[in-house]
Amino acid sequence: MNTKLTLSLDKEIIEQAKIYAKGTGRSLSEMVESYFRSLSNPQKKSEDEDDAQKKLNKISGIVKLPPDYNEKEAILDYLEEKHLR
Repeated sequence: MNTKLTLSLDKEIIEQAKIYAKGTGRSLSEMVESYFRSLSNPQKKSEDEDDAQKKLNKISGIVKLPPDYNEKEAILDYLEEKHLR
C-alpha cells in the first residue's frame, strides 16, 4: 500500500532531480523509495555496491571513458535501476 509523503527541499534540487529521473525513465517517488529501501537494508546495499564495483572492474581498460565520467554516479545509477526491477 502506498502512502503519500511530503518533503521540503530546495527548488533547484527538485528540478535537477526531476530532470535526472526523466532521463532514467523513473519517477521521483521511485527514486526516493529506492533510496529509503537501501538505507533500511545496509547489508544488501553493501553487497550491491560490491557487485557493481566488480562489474565495473571487469570492463575497466576495455572501454575508453570520457574525462568527465563519474564512477560513483554510475554505481548509484546501477543500484537504483537494480532495486526498481
